[in-house]
Amino acid sequence: MRGQQLLVSRLSEKVSNVELLLLPRRWQLLGELILVHIPCGINHLKYEIGQGLLELYPRCKSVIWDKGIEGQVRKPNIEVIAGSGTKTIHRENKCKFALDVSRVMFSSGNFAERIRMSKLGFAEDVLDMFSGIGQFPVPMAKYSKPRTITAIEINKDAFFYLKKNIRLNDVCDIIEPLFGDCAQESPVNSVDRVIMGSFEAYKYLESGIKAIKPGGILHYHETVPIQLARTRPLTRVVEAAKKLGKKVEALEIKKVKNFSPGIWHVVLDARIN
Repeated sequence: MRGQQLLVSRLSEKVSNVELLLLPRRWQLLGELILVHIPCGINHLKYEIGQGLLELYPRCKSVIWDKGIEGQVRKPNIEVIAGSGTKTIHRENKCKFALDVSRVMFSSGNFAERIRMSKLGFAEDVLDMFSGIGQFPVPMAKYSKPRTITAIEINKDAFFYLKKNIRLNDVCDIIEPLFGDCAQESPVNSVDRVIMGSFEAYKYLESGIKAIKPGGILHYHETVPIQLARTRPLTRVVEAAKKLGKKVEALEIKKVKNFSPGIWHVVLDARIN
């Protein structure tokens, strides 16, 4: 909130009182970049907002209007509204993540979940079906020391940065990156833990469940209306497992973050037998 107050203060003489009420309340800092969503009704103020944010964060080099992601490969829709440049190295939990926000996505809202996952998987074989630039496998490899992590990514730009971040963090001996569709590339009955960190994960549940050895753990992510948060993720996993003749033991359902009004991003931890 203090950030918004400072932004309001900087723009108070340039915009109307009604427009001041619509100014962004929060934004995301990634390395030297600022990512912000501009609400409908003040799009015409994008350059003023961008310049105001740059003044608040002198160490940053550009402000990016984040308009969401598109398609199966989750390509960002962005616009540079102040400064220049879309590439950076973001540092988090003593890990380095190189990325280009015009080509790949990275959500700071999942920070607590990335910390949690970095504590799991010791001496296990792990599969990450939607690896992105390495948000989950890199910290897991660095801190938990699994035997192996198979990291699958279908977006060629994200796969480029996945490989780069594996090298940057010196975890080449643990993570094996695989380019392609996880429905085709996922192993069968060979891993102890599967991470399904995509909002499209429900379409690939059978592939994820097939990969798990008896007694292994599934981390299944979903966006869901609040009133269904405790039921729909588990129902989907149980139905997919039933088709494969497997049983599900629900361990925990956690809220990761608010996704939009009335919608939560949740993760279900379940044991598959």
